[in-house]
Amino acid sequence: MKLRILLLITTVVLLIGGCATGPTVTRTAADEVIDLSGRWNDTDSRLTAETMVTSMLSGGWLERFISDEGREPVVIVGSIRNRSSEHIDAETFIKDIERELVNSGRVIFVAGGEARDEVRDEREDQQSNATQATAAALAAETGADFMMQGVITSQTDAIEGKRATLYKVDMELIGLENNQKVWIDTKEIKKLVEQKKANW
Repeated sequence: MKLRILLLITTVVLLIGGCATGPTVTRTAADEVIDLSGRWNDTDSRLTAETMVTSMLSGGWLERFISDEGREPVVIVGSIRNRSSEHIDAETFIKDIERELVNSGRVIFVAGGEARDEVRDEREDQQSNATQATAAALAAETGADFMMQGVITSQTDAIEGKRATLYKVDMELIGLENNQKVWIDTKEIKKLVEQKKANW
């Protein structure tokens, strides 16, 4: 009797263990659109950055500046504030914008924020620890002419398993010397997510 019970338990354990499977992982292209939750994701960040930088570079301010100054403008990215209802990694969005600005070749881009502070610390360290011939000079940074800033907001409406979320990204370019706003644009992304009911 004990042997039968032991065999039965062993069989059940083996059957349950055989049914359990691990996660399935599929490698995809990094730029493939995958939207599982309907929340802000890497595709939204990348496409919004591309759209905003294209809009900014096509504005009349750029041609006026080049005509007046005889050179490309120097741009720095300031804060991108997240005022949406969910966690959005603003740093990833900033990096997407920086990449688009640098790769455009239309403006000179300078580092800001933590990257600038780290470079300044290294330059200060070189004054004491590097040879005079190789130490980077102090007070020789390229000053920015314009700062790009923005804010991300969202509005969500939901009922009975359906959720509609509108993401709104407002960006602007501000002259550092005179505080003039030379470019403003808005990008909107709307997502409808429907949670299907389980059939039991």
